[in-house]
Amino acid sequence: MSDDDPAAQATAPAQRLVRQRSHRTPPQAPPRARRPKSPRPPARGRLATALAAAAPALGAYAAVRLIGLAVFAAAASGAGKSAFHLLAERWDSVWYQRIAENGYGHTVTLPNGGIHSDLAFFPLLPALERGIAELTPLSLAGAGLLVAWVAALLAAWGIFAVGARLYGRRAGVVLAALWGVYPTAFVQSMAYTETLFTAFAAWALYAVLTRRWIVAGALCVLAGLTRPSAAALVAALAITAAVTLVREYRAARTEGTGTGAGSRILRRNARMLIGTAVAPLGWLAYVVFVAVREGSPFAYFDVQAQWGNSIDGGVALASFILGLPLPGALGLCAALAGLGWAVFLCVRQRQPLPVLAYCIAVVVIALIGSGYFGSRPRLMMPAFPLLLPPAVALLRLRTTARMTVVGVLAVASAAYGAWTLLGSGPP
Repeated sequence: MSDDDPAAQATAPAQRLVRQRSHRTPPQAPPRARRPKSPRPPARGRLATALAAAAPALGAYAAVRLIGLAVFAAAASGAGKSAFHLLAERWDSVWYQRIAENGYGHTVTLPNGGIHSDLAFFPLLPALERGIAELTPLSLAGAGLLVAWVAALLAAWGIFAVGARLYGRRAGVVLAALWGVYPTAFVQSMAYTETLFTAFAAWALYAVLTRRWIVAGALCVLAGLTRPSAAALVAALAITAAVTLVREYRAARTEGTGTGAGSRILRRNARMLIGTAVAPLGWLAYVVFVAVREGSPFAYFDVQAQWGNSIDGGVALASFILGLPLPGALGLCAALAGLGWAVFLCVRQRQPLPVLAYCIAVVVIALIGSGYFGSRPRLMMPAFPLLLPPAVALLRLRTTARMTVVGVLAVASAAYGAWTLLGSGPP
């Protein structure tokens, strides 16, 4: 085609325009507008949601404990005794109420010359009793029961939260119910510290499982002002933190990023380190208080030794077993073997490290002390992870069968509690 061809000259601009358009980048769709982040529900809304989720567990726990209280009230009435007095004004409850009323300083001299000092009892429960009694018409005994019962519900809620996080909501419900039918569950209805301590422990473990380390440390502080067994909770946090740091450092070495890894790991786990460092402060504060008051750095341990609560590595337990008649010794050995099997099941279940470490530490502390043997079952009651294997096993049963098992256990626990409280009872 010639350049002088008029047709070619007429179509050339159109062809150039087509070529230019073919080389252009295809038009892009306008950027999609970002969706605004949904606002986080307020704390009150989150609390209501969590409470609604825990309602079946709290209902199950309350039901089994009401069975225990009903059986006990009927038995106490038949024996002509006051159920309120037996629950609120006996044994350790009296010591706590005396501290709430007069502060520390009361001692009792035993016939053998030994001395029991009220410094063996930690201060948080008496402080709560004193505060409630001053703000309400309740007596100190009534305030103690109120604290114990409210703390029992909070403990059941925390136990449910741990169980639900690990094995689902149904497991959490069964776990809370099983804790309510524990053989010494009658103590959960007394003005004692078991429910208060278990509430702090359960929620501290839940805080660790959800990586809220500072909250866990603060709850450990409160637990340390409640019972000496807070040492088990502090140990669980410390062990978990140490294992976490070691694992992360080894992982960094394996990946070849070991240079400067230590400082990076410490910065990344700053909240864990703070929570772990704060955890023992409650227990230590009371130990220091006793040391200053008595003028001896080991005064707290001397006070506990006067009560027979020193650590002897299990010598007292072995002596107690050897001193029993053969049938009783065999029965107790069988019970200890069952306890060992329960701990083994917890290990085989691969419970998270903080939960498992806490559980084992509570059991060990209860067994290696030289205190009165009859108290040891209730001292192990805060070790609720022991009930996780049977809770998961019960889920394999039909609902009717599962409810029947829990109901039978509730009646048995209630009967044992009534018999114990109407007898010598727990010291």
